[in-house]
Amino acid sequence: MKLQSRLLRLITLACFAANTLLAQSVSPASIHPPPPSTNSVLDSGAIVLPQPLRDPIEPFNRAVWSFNVGLMTSVIKPVSRGYRFVVPKPVRQGIGNAGRNLTFPVRFINELLQGNFNAMGDETARCLCNTTVGIGGLFDIATRANIPKRDADFGQTFQKWGCQPGIFLMLPFLGPSDVRDGSGLVADYAANPLSYFSPYCYIGSGVAANNLSDSVDDYVRFSQTEADSYSILQYAWTFTHVNRQVDLRLIGSQDPASLETLQSFFFTCKNPEFLERGKTQSVLIPATGKKLDFTFWLQPGTAPVVYLVPGFGAHRLSGNVLALAELLVSNKFSVVTVSSTYHPEFMEHASTSDLPAYPPLDVNDLHHALTEIDRHLDATYAHRLGARALMGYSMGAFQSLFIAATEATNSSSLIHFQRYVAIDSPVRLRYAATNLDKFYRAPLAWPAEERTTDIDNTLLKVATLIENPPAPGTVLPFNAIESKFLIGLTFRLTMRDIIFSSQSRHNQGLLQLPIKNSRRRAVYDEIMKYSFRDYIDKFATPYDGTLGIDLANLNVLRRGTDLTTYTAELQANPDIRLVLNRNDIFLAEADIAWVESTFAPSQLTLFPDGGHLGNLSQPAVQQAILQALNGLSLPPAKPAKQMVQGSCNRSGI
Repeated sequence: MKLQSRLLRLITLACFAANTLLAQSVSPASIHPPPPSTNSVLDSGAIVLPQPLRDPIEPFNRAVWSFNVGLMTSVIKPVSRGYRFVVPKPVRQGIGNAGRNLTFPVRFINELLQGNFNAMGDETARCLCNTTVGIGGLFDIATRANIPKRDADFGQTFQKWGCQPGIFLMLPFLGPSDVRDGSGLVADYAANPLSYFSPYCYIGSGVAANNLSDSVDDYVRFSQTEADSYSILQYAWTFTHVNRQVDLRLIGSQDPASLETLQSFFFTCKNPEFLERGKTQSVLIPATGKKLDFTFWLQPGTAPVVYLVPGFGAHRLSGNVLALAELLVSNKFSVVTVSSTYHPEFMEHASTSDLPAYPPLDVNDLHHALTEIDRHLDATYAHRLGARALMGYSMGAFQSLFIAATEATNSSSLIHFQRYVAIDSPVRLRYAATNLDKFYRAPLAWPAEERTTDIDNTLLKVATLIENPPAPGTVLPFNAIESKFLIGLTFRLTMRDIIFSSQSRHNQGLLQLPIKNSRRRAVYDEIMKYSFRDYIDKFATPYDGTLGIDLANLNVLRRGTDLTTYTAELQANPDIRLVLNRNDIFLAEADIAWVESTFAPSQLTLFPDGGHLGNLSQPAVQQAILQALNGLSLPPAKPAKQMVQGSCNRSGI
């Protein structure tokens, strides 16, 4: 039971670090944890990232994680769904409470061995209170009485005695661990008196299964949404197993734009069952011959359909995607979500390019994929699809505006949208990429001899805030350097996954280390040395050159990455709506001026602050998003038969 609770906290931490930090992913690109040791020599011109626990048996650990994911997805999740249907939540909570009460001897012994006598007294009082008044522990009366809850195990005891974690371990059924905590699990079992009496020795497993029934959906979604969920869990585990004190003080001035951007963490689903109301299906992409998954929620009758395109590298089930989908569905819209063209799911199934980099190609692949999805839904759910809208946020918003700008020249066989809604769209991708590189290098402002320690503490702050979540609206304790670095690091790690996926399928020979799915640590470290500018210059430019695209030509580059190139086309499209923030970290003052001069006031909602996606949880912003869809009540006219069956050529963009 205790291990499952810890794993759930790890999943939450990983999801925050991976997705919800910047509306990508439960969250959940990852954040590296503090290292077991520091480097003795520091390069004053480089960012030295912390390293996770040693992993010499990485191929074995990855195989075990794949087994665990398969077990959770194929067996535990469907069984848990039936269990939750039969056993009400109050009963499940009671079973969990009673199970924890039964493991009191383990906590008592470990508090004693650690010398935590106050905690030992608290746990004793909790056990007596819950056993008597709480009817054998079914009701957690002690918490209502404000008696502190303490968790202690032999892993913590061994840590206090000076034992080091050793190497990282992925245990079958149990999940992430290390040598120290793996040994602690054995000791915990031995210290539990119930372990020696049958059938009582099975109670712990039953309670663990009961508790897992409420959290397995998060585990499965986490494993689906992340390009490398194993790596993220490994980082999160290291976070929780480094015996260091965090300094939560705010030292230095704050940067409102980047700090507000981090607030996107608070934009999450309100209904934990919302995901289960949706359906996931797949369509064959003719250009690749592979099937692409998509998820959708349809209203019972005819309703407008919003195709939702997420930000850079985000999955169709990541945190902010689901939160936006829930907002729309609760307001009578049907919703379809797809993964970003920069997520491996899309790259490996629907992209005709081995390396996503040139937006016209990526957007064309996206448009064709949405067309195939729309045809499938229209054929399967006749008369339930109303007017179509394309909504995107961040990079997805840029791509949505690109489709809107080229609407007049798009192939007639492609899906036509009656509304285009762009939320926090960048205007010039080169400006956005330049800012991301600057943000990642923000810690260079710290003295070289203190830089690694300060980076470690920044990430420890994140871990601490996950363990003790602040209330929405709380000012996060990050100074300007810290908040910018967290943003830059998140996007840099997303780019790491993009490079790894692309080079796995089309190795350009730029990486010196071998690319192996079963052993990634070393090549990941090499990839992290590449900036966004390096990605364009060293990977994208040579590859696109083989396709006849000269990125060295400024005109070609501007037409692919700069929306101002399409000013006339965007002005001519009355179906565009924008929801933006003036202090968006990806928008310069010139970009804001261009937006205001290009779009009519009725098409534009401009908030004074919020950073990049940082105010999505605010009612005023959500209302603006919904208002951008006003007037989509009527279904579109049916296209001619030959248009529906037309071939999906690449001449549309």
